Amino acid sequence: MSLGPLMIDIEGLALDARDRELLAHPLVGGVILFSRNYADRAQLMALCHDIHALRSPPLLIAVDHEGGRVQRFRAGFTELPAMARLGEHYARQPQAALSLATELGWLMAAELRAVGVDFSFAPVLDLYTPTSRVINERAFHAEPEVVGRLAQAFVRGMHGAGMSAVGKHFPGHGTVAADSHHELPIDRRPLSRLRHRDMVPFRLLCAAGIEAIMPAHILFPAVDSVPVGYSKRWLSDILRGELQFQGAIFSDDLSMSGAAIGNSPVERAHAALAAGCDICLMCNDRPAVERVLDQLRLDPEPLSLVRMMRMHGRTALGEAELAADPRHAAARHVVERLAAAPSLELGDDAPA
Repeated sequence: MSLGPLMIDIEGLALDARDRELLAHPLVGGVILFSRNYADRAQLMALCHDIHALRSPPLLIAVDHEGGRVQRFRAGFTELPAMARLGEHYARQPQAALSLATELGWLMAAELRAVGVDFSFAPVLDLYTPTSRVINERAFHAEPEVVGRLAQAFVRGMHGAGMSAVGKHFPGHGTVAADSHHELPIDRRPLSRLRHRDMVPFRLLCAAGIEAIMPAHILFPAVDSVPVGYSKRWLSDILRGELQFQGAIFSDDLSMSGAAIGNSPVERAHAALAAGCDICLMCNDRPAVERVLDQLRLDPEPLSLVRMMRMHGRTALGEAELAADPRHAAARHVVERLAAAPSLELGDDAPA
């Protein structure tokens, strides 16, 4: 059975009979985990093992685990700083900050891979602005070239730990104040302005071969009449055409208010896939998931499967090996130097 185009969530700390039934559906390709799915590392490892054992090829397992206020697993994991701390360090010591970014990327990925998680939805490629309610210090820096450099260093660390990367939120969410979890942000800037600012980190990471991109639930009326995640103009013409992106496109959560186009979750999923998404996230709405699995009709896309297969985690350190690895201890020391400042909280069950 191949991987399907839907990534869904589960309710608890272990799979129940209904979870297993849904995850066996051919339209499902992956699972996104939240804080409610985590008690400790042993429990998480058992859960990931059970999910991977359900299918061949195994379902993808993902999580939002960026650092700062967006980190689903806390106790038993290193609490990572917000990425803006790296940007602040870059202003003083650029080369040192790039090295620290690589170590943080490795640390994040190594701790997740050791328990069986395939990938985190990271890094954030949005630009920092103090007015953004949802991005803010999740972003590395306000300058696009600096974001690109730090993100590339962070991704190198992820790759070193056996994890693929997902850059988000294309073409840039950091400049708008509105939070797409609760409303549809509208950005009226022309495409020329976006090309010279917000899109620069995405262009750099696409050129470097990043494995996946997640589009933003934002409307850019000067570019298209529909939000980015439903736009062939954005995903096919600009992301794949202009930026020559070859990897997987993950929609942001189609249950978010910013994704509320059409009259049904089936229409949302169909629109996102038709625009160019390879896999759609649908979270915290089990009736919507069941409706999509029951009603969505589409032909398999072989190229999408190839892109998704690149997201499987590669060989990683086991728990005991990780605990004994001196790089792990050194990377944890990095965190002490970049302790995150207090910030606004995202809900633990809100995809980021």
